[in-house]
Amino acid sequence: MDETIGATDAEWALTGSLLPSETGRGCRPAGDNRQFFDGMIWMARTGAQWRHLPPCYGKWNSVFRRYRRWVEQGVFDALLETLAELVGRDRSADMIDSTVVRAHHCAAGIKKALARPRRSDDRAAASRPNSTPVVTRAVSRSPSASRSGHAHDQRGFGPLFQAIGGRLDRLLADRGYDADQTRADIAYTGARPVIPAKHGRRNPASHNRHAYKLRNRIERMFNRLKNWRRVATRYDKTAQSYLGFVQIASAFLWISLVHEL
Repeated sequence: MDETIGATDAEWALTGSLLPSETGRGCRPAGDNRQFFDGMIWMARTGAQWRHLPPCYGKWNSVFRRYRRWVEQGVFDALLETLAELVGRDRSADMIDSTVVRAHHCAAGIKKALARPRRSDDRAAASRPNSTPVVTRAVSRSPSASRSGHAHDQRGFGPLFQAIGGRLDRLLADRGYDADQTRADIAYTGARPVIPAKHGRRNPASHNRHAYKLRNRIERMFNRLKNWRRVATRYDKTAQSYLGFVQIASAFLWISLVHEL
């Protein structure tokens, strides 16, 4: 594997200032933020085990502990939101869709200290879709809700729409989101639903076919995200740790596709 994966100088100039400064513990100085952040990027790209992190990124346990600390502090969430705000918001159309992320067997067996019911949840996590809203100018917002097993897309719509409702003009979605309640929720915020009607509907609603052609962008977004192996397969025991890697991958997609470096 390539041991030189990491942020370029231009990418670091943009993201480095958005990461918290670290202080050493006792007589031990804090490691370089860039070195550790590059190690996290290497992990997200390769999907390797933490113990296999190349020494050039520092001690694997030190990088892991900083990663977990930043995840718990919401550093990556804030990083992604800040990058999105730097370029403004295109309100012409938002999109929502879901994708299945298979959980590797090492994602099971969470420690009791991290507390959640284990057996049934771990089995459900074997196939956990993520619903993700995206804006048309770029590639993603971080997934803010996930659902167990092969649950219907509608179950993830509510929590996600609460986060984006009132900030969009149109919402594009496939037939899986064609429901009277969904359309009513969208219309209540003043937005227009662009959702094809399910086959066999008695009174199918019309939709803007020209606008709906933009929906391929969310499919392309998922394809780009899944080029990051840690995102394509869930190796992490907790959803929080997995979401951190999704946010790292999403942030770099924003940088490469939106910002002129």
